[in-house]
Amino acid sequence: MGAARPCPSEGLYRSMTERELLAAELALGLLEGEELLTAHGLVASDGEFARLVEDWEHRLAPLLDTIDPVAPPTDVLQRVLAGIDRAPEAGTEVIALRRKVRRLQWTAGLAALAAGVLAIVTLPPMFAPAPTAPAAAPLVASFALSGTELRLGVTYLPERGDLLINAAGLAGDGVHDHELWLVPPEGKTISLGIVAPDRSVRLHIPAELAARLRDGAVLALTREPLGGSQGRTPGPIVATSKFSST
Repeated sequence: MGAARPCPSEGLYRSMTERELLAAELALGLLEGEELLTAHGLVASDGEFARLVEDWEHRLAPLLDTIDPVAPPTDVLQRVLAGIDRAPEAGTEVIALRRKVRRLQWTAGLAALAAGVLAIVTLPPMFAPAPTAPAAAPLVASFALSGTELRLGVTYLPERGDLLINAAGLAGDGVHDHELWLVPPEGKTISLGIVAPDRSVRLHIPAELAARLRDGAVLALTREPLGGSQGRTPGPIVATSKFSST
Protein backbone atom coordinates (compact mmCIF):
# COMPACT_ATOMS: atom_id res chain seq x y z
CA MET A 1 0.00 0.00 0.00
CA GLY A 2 1.47 3.36 -1.00
CA ALA A 3 1.89 6.46 1.07
CA ALA A 4 -1.27 8.33 2.07
CA ARG A 5 -2.04 11.60 0.32
CA PRO A 6 -4.33 14.58 0.98
CA CYS A 7 -7.99 14.02 0.17
CA PRO A 8 -9.44 16.97 -1.76
CA SER A 9 -13.02 16.25 -0.72
CA GLU A 10 -12.46 16.25 3.05
CA GLY A 11 -9.78 18.85 3.74
CA LEU A 12 -6.00 18.89 3.87
CA TYR A 13 -5.79 16.87 7.09
CA ARG A 14 -7.64 13.80 5.80
CA SER A 15 -5.37 11.25 4.06
CA MET A 16 -6.23 8.74 1.35
CA THR A 17 -4.85 5.27 0.75
CA GLU A 18 -3.97 4.00 -2.72
CA ARG A 19 -7.23 2.00 -2.77
CA GLU A 20 -9.25 5.13 -1.96
CA LEU A 21 -7.44 7.02 -4.73
CA LEU A 22 -8.17 4.20 -7.19
CA ALA A 23 -11.84 4.18 -6.15
CA ALA A 24 -12.07 7.96 -6.58
CA GLU A 25 -10.42 7.82 -10.01
CA LEU A 26 -12.87 5.12 -11.10
CA ALA A 27 -15.83 7.21 -9.88
CA LEU A 28 -14.50 10.20 -11.85
CA GLY A 29 -13.97 8.13 -15.03
CA LEU A 30 -10.21 8.82 -15.12
CA LEU A 31 -8.93 5.25 -15.40
CA GLU A 32 -8.00 3.52 -18.64
CA GLY A 33 -6.16 0.43 -19.86
CA GLU A 34 -5.02 -2.09 -17.28
CA GLU A 35 -5.92 0.22 -14.37
CA LEU A 36 -9.54 0.37 -15.54
CA LEU A 37 -9.57 -3.42 -15.94
CA THR A 38 -8.14 -3.92 -12.45
CA ALA A 39 -10.57 -1.46 -10.85
CA HIS A 40 -13.66 -3.02 -12.44
CA GLY A 41 -12.40 -6.44 -11.41
CA LEU A 42 -12.11 -5.22 -7.82
CA VAL A 43 -15.66 -3.81 -7.94
CA ALA A 44 -16.94 -7.23 -8.97
CA SER A 45 -14.85 -9.27 -6.52
CA ASP A 46 -14.15 -6.98 -3.53
CA GLY A 47 -17.18 -5.69 -1.66
CA GLU A 48 -15.16 -3.20 0.40
CA PHE A 49 -13.68 -1.62 -2.73
CA ALA A 50 -17.11 -1.51 -4.39
CA ARG A 51 -18.43 0.41 -1.36
CA LEU A 52 -15.53 2.86 -1.65
CA VAL A 53 -16.45 3.56 -5.28
CA GLU A 54 -20.13 3.96 -4.39
CA ASP A 55 -19.20 6.33 -1.55
CA TRP A 56 -17.16 8.50 -3.92
CA GLU A 57 -20.01 8.54 -6.44
CA HIS A 58 -22.36 9.80 -3.70
CA ARG A 59 -19.87 12.47 -2.65
CA LEU A 60 -19.38 13.74 -6.19
CA ALA A 61 -22.99 13.47 -7.38
CA PRO A 62 -24.19 16.83 -5.92
CA LEU A 63 -21.44 18.64 -7.82
CA LEU A 64 -21.50 16.61 -11.03
CA ASP A 65 -25.30 16.85 -11.38
CA THR A 66 -25.41 20.65 -11.25
CA ILE A 67 -23.29 21.53 -14.29
CA ASP A 68 -22.63 20.10 -17.71
CA PRO A 69 -19.20 18.55 -18.30
CA VAL A 70 -16.80 20.89 -20.13
CA ALA A 71 -13.55 19.55 -21.57
CA PRO A 72 -10.54 21.56 -20.31
CA PRO A 73 -7.67 22.55 -22.63
CA THR A 74 -5.54 19.45 -23.19
CA ASP A 75 -2.46 20.77 -24.99
CA VAL A 76 -0.40 21.35 -21.84
CA LEU A 77 -1.23 17.96 -20.29
CA GLN A 78 -0.58 16.19 -23.60
CA ARG A 79 2.87 17.78 -23.88
CA VAL A 80 3.71 16.77 -20.31
CA LEU A 81 2.62 13.17 -20.86
CA ALA A 82 4.42 13.02 -24.21
CA GLY A 83 7.61 14.16 -22.51
CA ILE A 84 7.19 11.47 -19.89
CA ASP A 85 6.74 8.79 -22.56
CA ARG A 86 9.90 9.91 -24.37
CA ALA A 87 12.04 9.47 -21.25
CA PRO A 88 14.55 6.61 -21.97
CA GLU A 89 14.36 3.44 -19.88
CA ALA A 90 11.86 4.98 -17.52
CA GLY A 91 10.06 1.71 -16.69
CA THR A 92 7.74 1.83 -13.72
CA GLU A 93 8.80 5.40 -12.90
CA VAL A 94 6.98 6.59 -16.03
CA ILE A 95 3.81 4.80 -14.93
CA ALA A 96 4.08 6.31 -11.46
CA LEU A 97 4.69 9.80 -12.88
CA ARG A 98 1.72 9.52 -15.24
CA ARG A 99 -0.47 8.59 -12.26
CA LYS A 100 0.82 11.61 -10.33
CA VAL A 101 0.05 13.92 -13.25
CA ARG A 102 -3.44 12.46 -13.58
CA ARG A 103 -4.11 12.80 -9.85
CA LEU A 104 -2.96 16.39 -9.89
CA GLN A 105 -5.32 16.90 -12.81
CA TRP A 106 -8.40 15.48 -11.05
CA THR A 107 -7.53 17.15 -7.73
CA ALA A 108 -7.41 20.51 -9.47
CA GLY A 109 -10.54 19.55 -11.37
CA LEU A 110 -12.51 19.06 -8.15
CA ALA A 111 -11.56 22.54 -6.97
CA ALA A 112 -12.53 24.02 -10.34
CA LEU A 113 -15.80 22.10 -10.26
CA ALA A 114 -16.68 23.51 -6.82
CA ALA A 115 -15.86 27.02 -8.03
CA GLY A 116 -18.04 26.48 -11.08
CA VAL A 117 -20.98 25.42 -8.93
CA LEU A 118 -20.58 28.57 -6.83
CA ALA A 119 -20.59 30.70 -9.98
CA ILE A 120 -23.78 29.03 -11.21
CA VAL A 121 -25.49 29.65 -7.87
CA THR A 122 -24.54 33.34 -7.74
CA LEU A 123 -24.84 34.35 -11.42
CA PRO A 124 -27.94 34.20 -13.68
CA PRO A 125 -27.70 31.66 -16.53
CA MET A 126 -26.74 33.04 -19.95
CA PHE A 127 -28.26 30.19 -21.95
CA ALA A 128 -29.89 26.80 -21.52
CA PRO A 129 -27.38 23.93 -21.87
CA ALA A 130 -27.99 21.39 -24.60
CA PRO A 131 -29.27 18.07 -23.23
CA THR A 132 -26.82 15.18 -23.34
CA ALA A 133 -27.65 11.50 -23.55
CA PRO A 134 -26.63 9.59 -20.40
CA ALA A 135 -23.82 7.07 -20.83
CA ALA A 136 -24.78 3.41 -20.60
CA ALA A 137 -23.90 1.98 -17.19
CA PRO A 138 -21.32 -0.85 -16.99
CA LEU A 139 -22.63 -4.35 -16.35
CA VAL A 140 -20.96 -6.40 -13.62
CA ALA A 141 -21.10 -10.09 -12.71
CA SER A 142 -19.25 -12.03 -10.01
CA PHE A 143 -18.74 -15.81 -9.97
CA ALA A 144 -18.18 -17.63 -6.66
CA LEU A 145 -15.87 -20.58 -7.34
CA SER A 146 -16.85 -23.69 -5.40
CA GLY A 147 -14.38 -24.90 -2.79
CA THR A 148 -12.37 -21.66 -2.77
CA GLU A 149 -12.69 -18.07 -1.57
CA LEU A 150 -11.85 -16.82 -5.07
CA ARG A 151 -14.31 -14.85 -7.17
CA LEU A 152 -14.16 -14.31 -10.92
CA GLY A 153 -15.12 -10.74 -11.86
CA VAL A 154 -16.65 -9.89 -15.25
CA THR A 155 -17.41 -6.34 -16.40
CA TYR A 156 -18.98 -5.24 -19.69
CA LEU A 157 -18.46 -1.64 -20.86
CA PRO A 158 -21.31 -0.86 -23.31
CA GLU A 159 -19.79 2.44 -24.49
CA ARG A 160 -16.68 0.60 -25.74
CA GLY A 161 -18.07 -2.86 -26.41
CA ASP A 162 -15.34 -4.35 -24.19
CA LEU A 163 -15.64 -7.30 -21.82
CA LEU A 164 -13.19 -7.29 -18.89
CA ILE A 165 -12.47 -10.61 -17.15
CA ASN A 166 -10.50 -10.59 -13.90
CA ALA A 167 -9.28 -14.10 -13.01
CA ALA A 168 -6.62 -13.05 -10.49
CA GLY A 169 -5.75 -15.99 -8.23
CA LEU A 170 -7.41 -18.61 -10.47
CA ALA A 171 -4.68 -21.17 -11.19
CA GLY A 172 -4.65 -23.38 -14.28
CA ASP A 173 -4.11 -27.15 -13.99
CA GLY A 174 -2.40 -27.57 -17.38
CA VAL A 175 -5.20 -29.85 -18.57
CA HIS A 176 -8.34 -27.70 -18.63
CA ASP A 177 -9.43 -24.18 -19.53
CA HIS A 178 -12.42 -22.25 -18.22
CA GLU A 179 -14.78 -20.73 -20.77
CA LEU A 180 -17.34 -17.94 -20.26
CA TRP A 181 -20.80 -18.29 -21.84
CA LEU A 182 -23.91 -16.18 -22.36
CA VAL A 183 -27.07 -18.19 -21.65
CA PRO A 184 -29.94 -16.56 -23.62
CA PRO A 185 -33.60 -17.15 -22.65
CA GLU A 186 -34.01 -19.14 -25.87
CA GLY A 187 -31.57 -20.89 -28.16
CA LYS A 188 -28.03 -22.16 -27.70
CA THR A 189 -25.45 -20.83 -25.30
CA ILE A 190 -22.95 -18.40 -26.82
CA SER A 191 -19.25 -18.45 -26.00
CA LEU A 192 -17.82 -15.13 -24.78
CA GLY A 193 -14.24 -16.39 -24.65
CA ILE A 194 -11.61 -18.32 -22.73
CA VAL A 195 -10.72 -17.24 -19.19
CA ALA A 196 -6.94 -16.78 -18.85
CA PRO A 197 -5.77 -18.24 -15.50
CA ASP A 198 -4.51 -15.70 -12.94
CA ARG A 199 -4.79 -12.82 -15.41
CA SER A 200 -7.03 -9.91 -16.31
CA VAL A 201 -8.00 -9.76 -19.98
CA ARG A 202 -10.02 -7.46 -22.23
CA LEU A 203 -12.18 -8.91 -25.03
CA HIS A 204 -13.98 -6.86 -27.68
CA ILE A 205 -17.57 -8.01 -28.21
CA PRO A 206 -19.07 -7.82 -31.76
CA ALA A 207 -22.08 -5.52 -32.11
CA GLU A 208 -24.57 -8.32 -32.85
CA LEU A 209 -23.54 -10.14 -29.66
CA ALA A 210 -23.24 -6.94 -27.59
CA ALA A 211 -26.97 -6.30 -28.14
CA ARG A 212 -27.67 -9.42 -26.03
CA LEU A 213 -25.62 -8.26 -23.05
CA ARG A 214 -27.99 -6.44 -20.72
CA ASP A 215 -29.01 -6.17 -17.08
CA GLY A 216 -30.14 -9.62 -15.90
CA ALA A 217 -28.39 -11.57 -18.67
CA VAL A 218 -27.34 -15.03 -17.41
CA LEU A 219 -23.69 -16.10 -17.62
CA ALA A 220 -22.11 -19.52 -17.09
CA LEU A 221 -18.54 -20.65 -16.48
CA THR A 222 -17.60 -24.11 -17.77
CA ARG A 223 -14.58 -26.40 -17.55
CA GLU A 224 -13.25 -27.32 -20.99
CA PRO A 225 -10.25 -29.09 -22.53
CA LEU A 226 -7.25 -26.85 -23.20
CA GLY A 227 -8.17 -24.40 -25.95
CA GLY A 228 -11.86 -24.29 -25.02
CA SER A 229 -14.92 -26.00 -26.45
CA GLN A 230 -14.03 -25.03 -30.06
CA GLY A 231 -17.59 -25.46 -31.31
CA ARG A 232 -18.38 -28.57 -29.29
CA THR A 233 -21.09 -28.87 -26.65
CA PRO A 234 -20.12 -26.88 -23.53
CA GLY A 235 -18.42 -28.82 -20.75
CA PRO A 236 -19.51 -29.07 -17.10
CA ILE A 237 -20.81 -25.84 -15.56
CA VAL A 238 -18.73 -24.82 -12.53
CA ALA A 239 -20.49 -21.51 -11.71
CA THR A 240 -23.25 -19.17 -12.90
CA SER A 241 -23.98 -15.48 -12.44
CA LYS A 242 -26.04 -12.60 -13.84
CA PHE A 243 -25.12 -9.18 -15.16
CA SER A 244 -26.32 -6.25 -13.08
CA SER A 245 -25.93 -2.55 -13.81
CA THR A 246 -23.68 -0.59 -11.43
